[in-house]
Amino acid sequence: MVTGEVQQSIQAATMPTMQIMTVADTFVKQLEAWGVERIYGVMGDTFLDFLDAVERSSIQFVAVKHEGTAAFMASAEAKLTGKLGVCIATSGPGMANLLNGLGDAYQDKVPVLAITGQVPTKKIGTDTKQYLDQQVFIEPLAAYSALLSAPDATVELVTKAMHTAMEWGAVTHLSVPKDLWSQQQTNAVRKPPQLVKGVVQFNPQDVEQAVAIMKTAQQPVVVAGIGAREAAGDVVRLCAAWGAGLILSLGAKGMIEESFPQLLGGIGKGGSPQASQLLKKADVVLLAGDTWWPEGYVPETARLIQIDYAAANIGTRFSVELGLVGATGQVLPELAKRMAGHEQNEQWLTYVGQQRSKWYAQVEKEATTEGTPVHPARLVRALQNTVANDAVLCVDTGDHTVWFSRIFAGSGEQKTLFSGTWRSMGFGLPAAMAAQLIQPERQVVALVGDGCLGMTLADLSTAARYNLPLTVVVVNNGNLQMETDRQKVGQHTTLGSDLTNPDFVKVAEACGLAGFRVTDSAELDQTLEQAFALPGPVLVDVSTLPLTFPNTSPQEG
Repeated sequence: MVTGEVQQSIQAATMPTMQIMTVADTFVKQLEAWGVERIYGVMGDTFLDFLDAVERSSIQFVAVKHEGTAAFMASAEAKLTGKLGVCIATSGPGMANLLNGLGDAYQDKVPVLAITGQVPTKKIGTDTKQYLDQQVFIEPLAAYSALLSAPDATVELVTKAMHTAMEWGAVTHLSVPKDLWSQQQTNAVRKPPQLVKGVVQFNPQDVEQAVAIMKTAQQPVVVAGIGAREAAGDVVRLCAAWGAGLILSLGAKGMIEESFPQLLGGIGKGGSPQASQLLKKADVVLLAGDTWWPEGYVPETARLIQIDYAAANIGTRFSVELGLVGATGQVLPELAKRMAGHEQNEQWLTYVGQQRSKWYAQVEKEATTEGTPVHPARLVRALQNTVANDAVLCVDTGDHTVWFSRIFAGSGEQKTLFSGTWRSMGFGLPAAMAAQLIQPERQVVALVGDGCLGMTLADLSTAARYNLPLTVVVVNNGNLQMETDRQKVGQHTTLGSDLTNPDFVKVAEACGLAGFRVTDSAELDQTLEQAFALPGPVLVDVSTLPLTFPNTSPQEG
């Protein structure tokens, strides 16, 4: 006969053990369970207990000088790895400073979780210092935002925020009142579910619809973007079978060998005029993993077919006749197979070759221009000649971006990170620091304008703090050159576009970096090679010509 005392002991042994942890420890263990390795931020007094929990964990807290840098780093981590990027800030101004970097993640559709401290629960809604309604403040950017109001909701909220960010490629946000971090909760941490996703099966009739449209083309063009990087060989095979000209977006740089005879560079302001001329003559255009369709550079009447893994990306920015939802690596081989043996328009291929020859002759002329100050095209060519074959290139936003897009011929193993649709200045240095932390074995280069570096100058000391062997190359022409160009072409005043720059080499050295200065193209390649060979962070300040970029218009291109 089992006594009541023994029965209670048996029940206690078979029941799951209740886990009692603080909200802070639960939060951190939940992040660990989902594979988070780094949190970028500026510490604040609304989450001191959270930092204590981080210090007890495997997660690295990366302390930066400005919350905007933290958010850019989280966005760059998501872009580079496809994993969740995480950043943290205190309430009020700390959260406000995050928004620029979160805008980058939002526009480029990458998963980032923003964590913000909040004032104590009894002060929420009052006029206390640094209080604001964070959920309203972040609403335009966040797919999900919640205020933790009870300790036992911690696991559910953190899991939902991470899952939403990863599944939607979105920004999510959690705010936690200062007094809740130290309180206890009893729910067990949830491991991420193992997701088994079936391969998308295409309706043969849907593929045949695309083929039927493609076979009507006399002047076909393929525009490939970052979403087609994993299917580069299929892009080439399709272009060869279809007799199509090929144009690449900035994110697809280097995925196709420059020797491919149907490749004509990119479109938009940083692309080639010949690519735009070719595209405007096209009667059928296939967009593969691309949403870049700049007004003024594209045809008005061509039939458009778009391939994208997300239906939400198809036809939302421009008119598309037919959309194929699926990975480019699944769709393109089917199209290439069905286009095999298709009769090509030899006159069109001849025209493509002629335009390609004109373009590459122009690029070569610009990229080999010698002198002092350095021609920006010559600087980009020097980078092309000296960076590693698997380098990560973090390109900031400005005049140097379009020169990079125009000139740089990369390799398939290289990775280019940039602020795509948000186009914020100040992205390059934070992205480079994140890339070097994530992949320390790779060479990382930040190509930044002098205006861009001015926005993140304090975080040079962050690169030194973590001894990150990255190289910051500064395009120093004393202007916000892209805006100066538009001011001049539009016959506006040039008020405000000139810069008052510090001595970047001295600032870099004061922050703990090695510094080099280049004023003549004859010094450029050798100096870059020296910089890349050093074991710690380096800055190379390159004096460049303040040239008006070719084909500049007063409007966005």
